[in-house]
Amino acid sequence: MELIQQVPELSAYLAADAAIDHGHPRVRETAAQLRADHPDAYSYAKAAYEFVRDAIPHSADSGDRRVTWRASDVLALGTGICHAKSHALAALLRAEGIPTALCYQRLTDDDGSNPMVHGLVAIPLPGASGWARQDPRGNIPGVVDAQFSTNGERLAWPVRPECSEVDYPILFAAPHPAVLTALRTASDRPALWRTLPTDI
Repeated sequence: MELIQQVPELSAYLAADAAIDHGHPRVRETAAQLRADHPDAYSYAKAAYEFVRDAIPHSADSGDRRVTWRASDVLALGTGICHAKSHALAALLRAEGIPTALCYQRLTDDDGSNPMVHGLVAIPLPGASGWARQDPRGNIPGVVDAQFSTNGERLAWPVRPECSEVDYPILFAAPHPAVLTALRTASDRPALWRTLPTDI
């Protein structure tokens, strides 16, 4: 699949907004701590990815009912669903000058029912050919084993076309409005499951 930039200018993928608030002190502090031990772009990107994947539990895995959407809140509260964790990773990467896009998949149950939009990020790094998608959702032993990779994707869930699953090729510079609205208006995670988009 060819990934397509929504915005031609790479600078758009470095911008801050309400969700990817990489000027926030919490984001800057976390980025500085990671950068101290990982001075080059590749090692920093990998460290930031693994931090968000492993140190911030996916709220469905942990049973946390709170809904986060702003990167600084994800880092402060230590919880979020895939979309929120993607916002946090994008903020940490952009804070250190690494362009980061938001991208999405449509996933379903094994029989093709219960579609949902899953969030991840994509980055271009020196030495890599184009953008590389990364999934910071969080691993589940025996079920999910996503890894940082710029040579072949290691996502949580490769799509299954036979189940009507879809990889959306657009690289968004900001969170998709339907996703962001659902996150910002949900009273808790069970309510969020009822309002997240099933397609974009």
